[in-house]
Amino acid sequence: MKFIISNLLVIFWAVIFGEIIGYIASQLTGLTYNLTEIGVVSAVVVLIAVNALTLISKHSVK
Repeated sequence: MKFIISNLLVIFWAVIFGEIIGYIASQLTGLTYNLTEIGVVSAVVVLIAVNALTLISKHSVK
């Protein structure tokens, strides 16, 4: 249960930070701001990164 809750929190914050960074980047480059695409991409990338780091660091602790 702890694993699921921690992943949900990671997804929540990844979407928030992804939307902020995506909005700023779209304003600087002049591209259109796509809310859904930015949220999904940021959530997936951060979820993969966090779980990969957890998997790598779990085996290094003795």
